[in-house]
Amino acid sequence: MFADRVLSGMRPTGSLHLGHYHGVLKNWVVMQQEFECLFFVADWHALTTHYDTPQIIEQNVWDMVIDWLAAGVDPARATLFIQSRVPEHAELHLLLSMITPLGWLERVPTYKDQQEKLSDKDLGTYGFLGYPLLQSADILIYRATHVPVGEDQVPHIEFTREIARRFNHIYGREPGFEEKAEAAVKKLGSKKARLYAELRARFQEQGDDAALESAKSLLDEQQSLSMGDRERLFGYLEGGGKMILSEPEAMLTAASKMPGLDGQKMSKSYNNTITLREDEASVTKKIRTMPTDPARVRRTDPGTPEKCPVWPLHQVYSSEDTKQWVQRGCTTAGIGCLECKQPVIDAVLEEQKPMRERAQQYLDDPTLVRNIIADGCEKARRLAGETMRDVREAMGLSYS
Repeated sequence: MFADRVLSGMRPTGSLHLGHYHGVLKNWVVMQQEFECLFFVADWHALTTHYDTPQIIEQNVWDMVIDWLAAGVDPARATLFIQSRVPEHAELHLLLSMITPLGWLERVPTYKDQQEKLSDKDLGTYGFLGYPLLQSADILIYRATHVPVGEDQVPHIEFTREIARRFNHIYGREPGFEEKAEAAVKKLGSKKARLYAELRARFQEQGDDAALESAKSLLDEQQSLSMGDRERLFGYLEGGGKMILSEPEAMLTAASKMPGLDGQKMSKSYNNTITLREDEASVTKKIRTMPTDPARVRRTDPGTPEKCPVWPLHQVYSSEDTKQWVQRGCTTAGIGCLECKQPVIDAVLEEQKPMRERAQQYLDDPTLVRNIIADGCEKARRLAGETMRDVREAMGLSYS
């Protein structure tokens, strides 16, 4: 019913590291070629856990956006914006909160998990309890069809689908809905109307999912239908009312395999990161001083690559030939640890080089970044406004 649209956001935590690049940004760069994409800075979300340190947020926002641009996110292909600059997010969040059962929020898996992880903070707040609903509002306000997430975030998307379903069920019954839907069926033409009726009956009477998908495909092909009639026919098909909010699909992305400098997952909390635009001397020093296989005390001691924190970096950056050279050289003491590290240093610097070059124009002229975000916010507000117009009308808030 709605065009394929991808929405994804990141909390502004400052300069991004290579784990962010391999886990998220590389995917964004690919997606922007295939879909309409909206990527946003989730600054309100940052306040749900860092409400007591707001002074760090602004600089973090601009550092992160420059990193996005450095990584190859293209403002000509994707819409980049800041969540708090689109107040419609807050309005939809408020209106959805009127119909959201408390139990739904408390059962979101990350709610208790985050409280335990961040036990040093007081997270017994309304904002923290409600952040999954704000996340849902972020998605639903753009009628996003796909949201790229890791497996741990899938429950958030399912929660969003349930919220959309509940909203459509409560508010999608416009006056005279059945009559308007039947009138829309006739506009399909006799042959297609008959097929639509057969598929609808098969789904509603027998639970035939294949019939549902066939009917949806039939509607997707109808170019002459108005948006209102199209929404009515989708709602009528499933036995509900008018489809006001669309149910997004989770777009599963592989977890980042980017190891940190100590062999653990790359993370700021482990202090084991390389940032996207870190200068060459710093990158070289960090990798050269990485710990290695403890068995290699002397240059002449043989080692085991699998026991060395440098080996996982070879898995990310090195060719098969290089990996074989490392295996052979390490196990026979044919190469030293510094020799082993050099191909990784070269590959990381090679990966970062275009990032530094792309970032430089924005560092030289910060107004370029501000303009990109201003344009993105304007476009996002336009899309969000269209959804809110329908939401307000459905909820009886369009006073004339």
